[in-house]
Amino acid sequence: MATVILLRHGRSTANGSGVLAGRAPKVGIDETGRAQAKALPERLAGVPLAEAVVSPMLRCKQTVAPLLEARGLPRTVEPRLSEVDYGEWTGREIKTLLKEPLWRVVQAHPSAAVFPGGEGLAAMQSRAVAAVREHDARITAAHGEHAVWLLCSHGDVLKSILADALGQHLDAFQRIVVDPASISVVRYTETRPFVVRVNDHSSDFAGVVPEPPKRGRKKTSSDAEIGGSTGRKGRQ
Repeated sequence: MATVILLRHGRSTANGSGVLAGRAPKVGIDETGRAQAKALPERLAGVPLAEAVVSPMLRCKQTVAPLLEARGLPRTVEPRLSEVDYGEWTGREIKTLLKEPLWRVVQAHPSAAVFPGGEGLAAMQSRAVAAVREHDARITAAHGEHAVWLLCSHGDVLKSILADALGQHLDAFQRIVVDPASISVVRYTETRPFVVRVNDHSSDFAGVVPEPPKRGRKKTSSDAEIGGSTGRKGRQ
């Protein structure tokens, strides 16, 4: 299967406001977010991208726009990668939500958390994981086993995808950190995913590109390296 670059949108106007934006319309990226978006083409300069799949939220579309324009890449908008539907919590201040009994459930037992008038975190993970796996299979069929593609979504959505790739229960996903504009990388195979990077802010991603298959081997191996990976050939 292919390799997916999981990009969280750049910093939004809501990230530093203390308000839970959720699916509120017209929440875009702020000045810092625009700088992060502008830097994305250079950050991923060494990565050949086959396609881009993006959440329908404005802040995600704005984040990937400079990269897609620079590469001439098409954009597929995927509703299942949208932000969590926080229902009645949307637009409320975080400091007031801290007093809600549900807040502790979200922190300690997120698989049981269902937002009033919205969706549950378990339902969110189900839709997000289904989306990433379906697009990965589609892109692999279209571009080959060693294709690399980009997915741009939101913090909790990406954390839930990473938890699935790590084989963790959703109740452990709050242990994963995914900052605005950070990049995580997952390489899927027939039997299991490999998590290559998490919450990376660097500018060197050439190493995540899969090496050409060895002679006589057509598919990516699902086997882990005994003793741990030795890294890409020629890299220290």
